[in-house]
Amino acid sequence: VVGTVTEPLTINVFFTRNLPAPHNSTDRYLRDLLEVTDGNLGAHLRKLEEVGYIAVNKLFVERKPRTFISATPEGRRVFQEHVAALELILKSK
Repeated sequence: VVGTVTEPLTINVFFTRNLPAPHNSTDRYLRDLLEVTDGNLGAHLRKLEEVGYIAVNKLFVERKPRTFISATPEGRRVFQEHVAALELILKSK
């Protein structure tokens, strides 16, 4: 995770816990939640997609383009490992 997810915004995108179940969201929802621009969010989503942590599905809903984002099994595994490592650090202090 550390090598790929080093930018603060990328970390926020990947570790957002407020995603609607089952961790599937639209790019607009994330953009508004994180208060970033479309271009900035898109760059960070690409990073996460390239390493296989998220899946991006683009389709039309009521004739409007929508982008849906969901964590992949690998992304969920990495997320859980990262949270466990952070918990271990906090417990050791």
